[in-house]
Amino acid sequence: MLLEELVKDRILVLDGAMGTMIQRYKLGEADYRGDRFKDYPSDLKGNNDLLSLTQPEIIQEIHEAYLDAGADIVETNTFSATTVGMADYDMQGLAYELNVASAQIAKRATAKFNAKTPDRPRFVAGAIGPTNRTASLSPDVNRPGFRAINFDQLKEAYSEQVRGLIDGGADIILIETVFDTLNCKAALYATNEILAERGLKMPIMVSGTITDASGRTLSGQTVDSFYVSVSHGNLFSIGLNCALGAKEMRPYIQTLSKSASCFTSVYPNAGLPNAFGGYDETPESMAEYIREFLESNFVNIVGGCCGTTPDHIRAIAEEAAKFSPRKRVAPSTNLQLSGLERLNVGPDSNFVNVGERTNVTGSRRFARLIKEDDYEEALSVARDQVEGGAQIIDVNMDEGMLDSEEAMVRFLNLIASEPDISRLPIMVDSSKWSVIEAGLKCLQGKGVVNSISLKEGEDQFREQATKIKLYGAAVVVMAFDEKGQADSKERKVEICERSYKILVDDLGFPPQDIIFDPNIFAVATGIEEHNNYAVDFIEAAREIKEKMPLVHISGGVSNVSFSFRGNNPVREAMHSA
Repeated sequence: MLLEELVKDRILVLDGAMGTMIQRYKLGEADYRGDRFKDYPSDLKGNNDLLSLTQPEIIQEIHEAYLDAGADIVETNTFSATTVGMADYDMQGLAYELNVASAQIAKRATAKFNAKTPDRPRFVAGAIGPTNRTASLSPDVNRPGFRAINFDQLKEAYSEQVRGLIDGGADIILIETVFDTLNCKAALYATNEILAERGLKMPIMVSGTITDASGRTLSGQTVDSFYVSVSHGNLFSIGLNCALGAKEMRPYIQTLSKSASCFTSVYPNAGLPNAFGGYDETPESMAEYIREFLESNFVNIVGGCCGTTPDHIRAIAEEAAKFSPRKRVAPSTNLQLSGLERLNVGPDSNFVNVGERTNVTGSRRFARLIKEDDYEEALSVARDQVEGGAQIIDVNMDEGMLDSEEAMVRFLNLIASEPDISRLPIMVDSSKWSVIEAGLKCLQGKGVVNSISLKEGEDQFREQATKIKLYGAAVVVMAFDEKGQADSKERKVEICERSYKILVDDLGFPPQDIIFDPNIFAVATGIEEHNNYAVDFIEAAREIKEKMPLVHISGGVSNVSFSFRGNNPVREAMHSA
């Protein structure tokens, strides 16, 4: 039976902590080294992923203990098996081999149990950890714009890991313990890109971690915002693990269960760490907390994280067998964006205000500050817009005297260090695709691209739209095509319909994430043929909404742009604050 069918039938059980079980073996330096790395120049004790090469029997024994306890899914021993993680031990070159070997070990364990009970299949989840570096946060408090790693470096590292896990036989890709959503987005990009290259379909699980009672990830996102930020990733499931015990995790998994259109998972620690770094939650007490999740119909997959053992999983599996799985909610048809917090734009939304003063072409003050390299004062422009009621911040660095890519990255990284600003979604605005892409690589939330069009033909349009979808952003589509800018109602509708068919029908782009700009031309020119421009725009907007009801429509003149929903094209507006 396929995993997708099984999870609808019953609650599935994930395994428990690999590290907790490894500690029970009391391995020394020599055990970690084995024969192969006997003379390796670096200390290797603590490199648990290396044990898949030096102590494969122990790793398989742990997998089998969890399977015997009732686990349906076991995670590979690869939490840190990227070039980034292995750099701590000077073992970057082993990353691919570690992932292949770990997946093969887990596969041997599941095959052994599947042979015993073929009517109850077990699965291997290729575990992908967050790495010890974050793309959204600076490790240096004195340099808030600095990053120890960037999106491209993470994507490259995750790509190698994903290839190894697939080649080793993993059934699932599990991106877990996410504390920085931008790291997760890089992993999702790598995973979906590789699956597309290979023509494969695999379930992708994502599991975030809430670091404290604030209910946010380490990089500051709420649970709602986290889900919106990764929902583009073709997810099989979304969930939470680590950091908190089951008792403390309840309100956050409840939030996910109400909004996620995919399946949900939870695998908490065995309580909060005690004074000695241990975990005190017994199998019985932990199962009691998990039972409440099951009774409330919050989850489809349950398991354990730090401090949990096969005894914990056995107790959880016994409880899981008593309850029916959660029913998925219908996907939202609203435009949902995110910074640190979620922005939901639905039929009942009022004006959506886009702050355009962080735009070098729209604000002389901002342009002067950026040219003078006064980024600290430039941040105050963004802050003023937030305080003035902006709900989205538009950032544009298109100026001939600037290195636009460098300026975009630098400013967005600085915004990320300001929670009062970064709680809002970002609109990455440029006429240059390279600048747009550089900006998308800085956003842990779900932003908006402004803009793309058919001006350079379908091939470029498809390529850019595909990447925007992989980055997880909404998009403004201009009413341009190879013949030029649309100047009549008929041309506006024709170009938008053509763009829609490519985006939605061919590329699977969510229609609610499309914002059409059919162009408002200047109407007070005194030229007779321009007299109907405003009417053409309004009538085109109305017809586009009738034909493609989930899309949004915006247009701009004199630094004001409007977004429409429903049959009344003046009901909702998107303009500069």
